Amino acid sequence: MTRKFVAGFVLPAIAAVLVGCSAQPATPPAVQPSDHNAADVTFAQDMVPHHRQAVEMAEPVPQHTGDQRVIALAKQIQQAQQPEIDQLTAWLKSWGAPAPSTGMGGMAGTDHGSMPGRVDASGLDRLRDTAYDREWLGLMIEHHTGAVAMARTELAQGSSADAKAMARRIVDTQEAEITTMKSLLGR
Repeated sequence: MTRKFVAGFVLPAIAAVLVGCSAQPATPPAVQPSDHNAADVTFAQDMVPHHRQAVEMAEPVPQHTGDQRVIALAKQIQQAQQPEIDQLTAWLKSWGAPAPSTGMGGMAGTDHGSMPGRVDASGLDRLRDTAYDREWLGLMIEHHTGAVAMARTELAQGSSADAKAMARRIVDTQEAEITTMKSLLGR
């Protein structure tokens, strides 16, 4: 065999075989483990309507009170919880789990009876009374206490690092807001 033959024919053939082999992985790609579990899904599915109710409860506050501390707290609740609703909904979508419907109707008419901290229709009706601030603060303390309980369950049972980080923020933020609300009530 001449060197020209080897260089002109055999080397390109060997190169073509090597390129063809390198295009195929030797083993199939590893399947990534799931980054969430059923507790994470439940947390997200329950926290979305729970947060929606808090946002809805906070929205009319400026029309019913002149207390700037209560108004600021209501705005703080809205600003914290709406982005969390958006994140929870995005997680549910990425996990292939159904998100709660967007129509809340104050959550009073929906079936969330066993959800911790849920404010029922009679509680929402009390907000129409003259002692608006006291009623709103009392209901929001109850509501936040429920969210903290739900977040603690996520911390104990969830596996998603992101969901657990949010749960930790919910515990920290809402416990601080509960303290503020209690001080506004003189407790």
